[in-house]
This record gives sequence, structure tokens and C-alpha cells, in this order.
Amino acid sequence: MTLWSLSEVASRLGARIKGDSSIVPTSLCMDTRTIEPNACFVAIRAVRDGHEFASEAVTKGASCLLVDHELELSCPQLVAGDTLLALQRWGQARLVAVAPKAVFGVTGSVGKTSTKELLAAATGAWKTPGNRNNTLGMPEALATLPSEIRSVVLEMGMSTPGEIQRLTEIAPLDFGLITLVGSSHIENFLEGQRGIAKAKGELVAGLKPGGFWAHLAADEGCQWISRQPWAEHATAVPVGEGQAFGWEEPESLGPLGESFRLRTPKGCVPVVLKLRGNHQVRNAALAGSLAVVAGVDPEAVAAGLGRVEPEPGRGRLHRLRDGGWLLDETYNASPDSILACAASLLELEGGEAVAVLGCMRELGTESERLHRETGEGLRALGLRQVWVYGDQAHTLVQGFGPGGRAFPDFEALRDDRTGLGALPSGARILVKGSRFWRAERAVDWILEMFDGLD
Repeated sequence: MTLWSLSEVASRLGARIKGDSSIVPTSLCMDTRTIEPNACFVAIRAVRDGHEFASEAVTKGASCLLVDHELELSCPQLVAGDTLLALQRWGQARLVAVAPKAVFGVTGSVGKTSTKELLAAATGAWKTPGNRNNTLGMPEALATLPSEIRSVVLEMGMSTPGEIQRLTEIAPLDFGLITLVGSSHIENFLEGQRGIAKAKGELVAGLKPGGFWAHLAADEGCQWISRQPWAEHATAVPVGEGQAFGWEEPESLGPLGESFRLRTPKGCVPVVLKLRGNHQVRNAALAGSLAVVAGVDPEAVAAGLGRVEPEPGRGRLHRLRDGGWLLDETYNASPDSILACAASLLELEGGEAVAVLGCMRELGTESERLHRETGEGLRALGLRQVWVYGDQAHTLVQGFGPGGRAFPDFEALRDDRTGLGALPSGARILVKGSRFWRAERAVDWILEMFDGLD
């Protein structure tokens, strides 16, 4: 089965076509900044109306448009009353038509994307690219799902209640995985941590009857989910100490990654990861355990886990010419992930351990407390210097104590003459922050300052 023409899509969506109905788009895109030739541009009405960018999309090579009314453009158009709903139905219909043997879903407050990569490698499955994990990005990716795949791994994110439920309606799951019930997006939940657990639990509620889902045995939020009546139709697979599935003998290999033994009812298998940090061992153990539950041979699981490479912003390690290291964890930040990445930094051999952080976002009324506790946690781990910029920088530094410095924004940090340039040779530097603060700028700045090799 090849990709669908506009005619085939229209018959499934109840949409009408203006122009050539034989056009077969090779991808879908909602952003003219990233659109590829021969893509279908999807005009979404959001903060800005996507229809205003349709002409630009055509200029950049779009082969067709998904719109809610006919536009005065010569480009072929698929016209539907609600483009968001049409996009979701397109992805849903494509998944049904391809009919993979197994559909996996991954969610969690931290580590979703890394765990998705690990699970896809362990099962040999197709995966949603990048971080297309919401009610726009996931169906956008599914709409051009390859026809020859046998299984798929879908990352499912959320910032408010009901989002994961909608994702599981688009893509009903055979297997699920929750990395952790943490505090991300807590400002959007009146019930706090329990509200987040309910929202993450929507993935379990969306499992088909008889499905399986994996979680860390020690995660109290997941323990609560497993006890709910709406989770009784699926089997929980706790992973950790005292369980049939877990990990043993974890060992840091420094810049090379991590090693451990994956424990399963079929025996233990050695795993060598290219990803760094004990948190990645936990992610790999979760992914590997669920893959074994799904019927994959443990040896094949171990081999797949070992092939996953760290991506920019998600554990990419840079050598510095003075003998130090820069750990790029800039994709996003939460209290749990900052402390996990700092612990990973300390496993590297080198000099002074330093964190350069953009503040965290979407923590609501808990923001001040969580920033202060994160500072305290960094001090307890053994870091002695922290540079923080953003609206809660002073709060985090107060929690950290001596050696902490606060700045209102990145520019102030960069321009401070007594800042990172005064670091001793061989420093180990963690860079992390919320997407809002664009911490990748700090990575570029530090690599230029210290003359990075990688």
C-alpha cells in the first residue's frame, strides 16, 4: 500500500477537493519554516491562522493544502470543515489501514523521547519522529505511516487533562509505558501531583483490553494508577527491585555510556548503552522489559538498546580542549531531570562540576518551592558552582547557597565578565533549561569559549 492521494484521503475524511485529486503528498506540515517539497500544508487555526501562510507554503514547495475553505491559490486543496479534526482523522485512518501488529505508547514527566527511541530500537518498530507527541504532531506523523511496518512506538505528551485520552482515541494501544509521574505542567492541574497521575493514567485507560503497561516499581504515582478501576482491564508490569523485571549491576562507563544487566523472567542479559546517566539505565530497563513482554527475544532487545545514540539536547556530550566536558541536556527541564543529569555529569572524570541552567516553566504555585529544592538538591549532589538565568534564578540560587549566581536572562549571564571564563581548566559543565529560555544558546557560547572538540 502506497501513500494516499488526495482522492483517497477525501473519501476517508468526507472532504472535498479543489484541483488535481491525484496528488500524493509525501509528508504533512503545519509550519512553513520546516516544510519540505511535496508536503501537504495543514492550515490550523491557532494563535495565528495557518491559512495566512498557505501562499508561503506553496512558494516553498507544498504540493497541496488542507484548508477549511477554498483559497485563491492554484495549488490543489483538500477542503474540510475543521482542519485539526481532519488531520487527526487522517492519521487515525492511516494507522487503521496499515494495521501494525503492535502499537506502543510512551508517556511520562521526564524521559519520554529517549525512552521512545530505546523502545523502538528494542522492538524494531517505526517511531514518531522528533518530539511529535501532541494532538497535532502525532497524527501529522501517522498520516504518512509507511505501509510495510509491523509495529509502531508513539510518544504521547500532555500539558492538560484529556490530551493523552485524545491521543489514545486516535491510536488505541496494545502496550504502554510511563517513565515517571513527576511535576511537569503542574500549574495546569488543580489536584497537583494526583492530577498529573490521572492525566498520565489516561494512557493506561486507553489500552486495549488485555494490554500491558510498564512503570518503575518505586513510582508512587504509577502505583496509584495501577489500583484504579479504570486500569483493571490492563496488566501492570512493575520494573525494579524485587520484581521479575528490573536492572542489576549498573556501571558508568564514563563518556562511553552505561552498562547493566536486564533482568527478565527469561533470565538476565548484559546491556551496554551509548546513552549516559543512571536515569538512562532506568529508561532502558523500562523499554527493554516491555519489549520482552511483547515477545521480543531478550538478546535482540539488548542489541537494540545498545544501538541508540544520544541526540543534541538530550545527553549529547562534548569534549573540551582543556580536558573538560560539556553535557548538552538543553531540550527541556524539570526538577527530576535536572538532578538526574547533574548526577550523570558527576560520573565523568574531570575538574569542577558546574551547572548552567535556564529556569523551569509550568510549575504554577509550586515554582518557587521546586526551584529552591532543586538548588538544594544540586548542592547535596556535590556541585559547587551553579549559574542560573530566568525568572526564578534567585530562588534556585538561594537553595543552592555559596557558589550560585543568578542572572535575569541569558544575555546578562553571557556578558558577565566574572562568569564562566573564570572556570578552572577541565571543568565539567551541565547545560539545561526550559525550552522557553533557549539554553542551547549557552551550549554554543561555551563551546566557542572553551574550543570544543566535538
